[in-house]
Amino acid sequence: MSSTDDVLSGLDPEQRAVAEAVRGPVCVLAGAGTGKTRAITHRIAHAVRSGVVDAPSVLAVTFTTRAAGELRQRLRALGAPGVQARTFHAAALRQLTYFWPRVIGGEAPSVIESKLPVLSEACRRLRRGADRSELRDIASEVEWAKVTQIGPEDYAAAAAKYNRTPPVPAEELARLYDAYEQVRRERHLVDFETILELTAAVMTEHQEVAAQIRGQYRYFVVDEYQDVNPLQKLLLDTWLGGRDDVCVVGDPNQTIYSFTGATPRYLTGFAVEHPDAAVIKLVRDYRSTPQVVDLANLVIAKGRSPHRLELVAQRPDGPKPGFHEYDDEPAEAAGVARAIRRLLDQGVPSREIAVLFRTNSQSEAYEEALAKAELPYVLRGGERFFERPEVRQAVVLLRGAARSASDEPLASEVHHILAGLGLTPAPPGGGKAREKWESLRALADLAEDMAAEGADLHGFVAELERRASEQHAPPVEGVTLASLHAAKGLEWDAVFLVGLTDGMLPIVYAETPEQIEEERRLLYVGITRARQHLALSWALSRAPGGRKGRRPSRFLDGLTGRAPSASAASRPSGPARERRQVAAPVSCRICAKTLVAAAEQKLGRCATCPADYDEELLESLKAWRTATAKEGKVPPYVVFTDVTLQAIAERAPRTEQELLSIAGVGRVKLDRYGEAVLSLCRSAS
Repeated sequence: MSSTDDVLSGLDPEQRAVAEAVRGPVCVLAGAGTGKTRAITHRIAHAVRSGVVDAPSVLAVTFTTRAAGELRQRLRALGAPGVQARTFHAAALRQLTYFWPRVIGGEAPSVIESKLPVLSEACRRLRRGADRSELRDIASEVEWAKVTQIGPEDYAAAAAKYNRTPPVPAEELARLYDAYEQVRRERHLVDFETILELTAAVMTEHQEVAAQIRGQYRYFVVDEYQDVNPLQKLLLDTWLGGRDDVCVVGDPNQTIYSFTGATPRYLTGFAVEHPDAAVIKLVRDYRSTPQVVDLANLVIAKGRSPHRLELVAQRPDGPKPGFHEYDDEPAEAAGVARAIRRLLDQGVPSREIAVLFRTNSQSEAYEEALAKAELPYVLRGGERFFERPEVRQAVVLLRGAARSASDEPLASEVHHILAGLGLTPAPPGGGKAREKWESLRALADLAEDMAAEGADLHGFVAELERRASEQHAPPVEGVTLASLHAAKGLEWDAVFLVGLTDGMLPIVYAETPEQIEEERRLLYVGITRARQHLALSWALSRAPGGRKGRRPSRFLDGLTGRAPSASAASRPSGPARERRQVAAPVSCRICAKTLVAAAEQKLGRCATCPADYDEELLESLKAWRTATAKEGKVPPYVVFTDVTLQAIAERAPRTEQELLSIAGVGRVKLDRYGEAVLSLCRSAS
């Protein structure tokens, strides 16, 4: 077998078609679990080993450092070392830093990891306060504006055009955005978006720079192309410089980052942009059982998008996905904990089990339930593994120990060092101590694995440093708790999708058809994380004894084997869904004048009529809203607007029907917040 044939062996027909399409333009539509990384790494290796391209001339672009590291590792194993696999930002920063002295001069700017400190200074200059939660929301909106190439002067108009709901008034956010940019430039700083923008600008304005970069990189592969934003597309086009030797890979079914400025139109429109492109679909799902794949296909088939892939399962049959309804959230969390215990008893490792939810605020109930059941868990989405204090301290100590000669076996020496940091034979009960122990245990397990392969302490430290640079963390033993967004790109033997109620999935502030469809794709992503075991659940009320008014997610209609809920049966679809009832005239409750302005209709009185309300109640409602928004990681106005809170304070409703009669309080918000609001109103009376 020739050196090129062995790279192609073992690929399925579609994967082989990708590998053999060594010249661009190529568009690979790759469904979940279909082996896209295998296909594109074999394509690159085949191109290199057959002499189509030199390895250093290849630039493979990924969205995460870990994905880039995995690509490099696989390519080394395939006999194609030297290929550059980097994130957009890492590749651009490398180029910008190299050419900065020549084309701009002086010291290159420093990169900021977070916008929050600079935004804090911008707020101080504008003499306004902002808590950390609000700053994060402002930072996200600034990032959206920058990746979509919208400057401060155009932000307000763009926000209205694209139906954005900024955390502060659009004009105020534009001023903050402008002040942020001024502070950043004064301090000679660049953020991730500026890195891409400056690199593209330097290439555009300095043809000798463009010629050198284009001479270096002649062959491009872009992964997760459905998540590319306009700024990244601008840089990619600048790198290409009119050439078309590019292969893009993505899945339109997994477009879940539109709120950040990402758009799938570059993927779905690739064949229009490149009429001679080869378009290859990967639909053979090697990850999930037919039962999981069938459910995923059913969920996505009910969507509106014309661009979708129907997966074909390749694994043997497995258990049917389970659908479970609980009276309240604590009961749901306890039920999930019991099911996890049964899986562990059946031999499923805890690291192969995940509990996935829509928002991070939902994790608390599951942390409590798992801790109470004495089940280990890992909360994903916090600090990166190699940035945890205990891991950084361990690496420093291990690096120091490697400098001194020692005859002690690797595993024993590592255990001895980690014991001094808190690694004990048995794990502690839970909380931060348990998280720290799990981190140290993961390092010890990696040392034992490498010791079995004959490695010494020097080799172990080198492996840790390589993994740290690629964000390739060792597996940590414990059930994974993660949001659906954080779970993308991962997979487990068993997955629990929890909190699947209308108002949570789709989230309450998803209003447009496009936003609803993105929420559907989030559920699809969650389903396709499961290899074999899959359970979907929801709770009818938030707390024990509460009104059981919640309803299962509309995305589950017709899938659970149960009769559709009353709300599902009454939901209009198609054009009828978009028709609005004509509202009856609203009169001022004080002077009886017909109210026209929306704010007056919400208040139930003219703006000029005297307001009669309990100021302490209003302050209590505002404090509750702030805490609730922070817990849910949403802007406060998403919970209730200021006008709605004012109306609640003025009317002080005591029953659900009275609360529901206030404009701005719909059925979904009643289900989510009614108990808390009514409790405050009753306490104030």
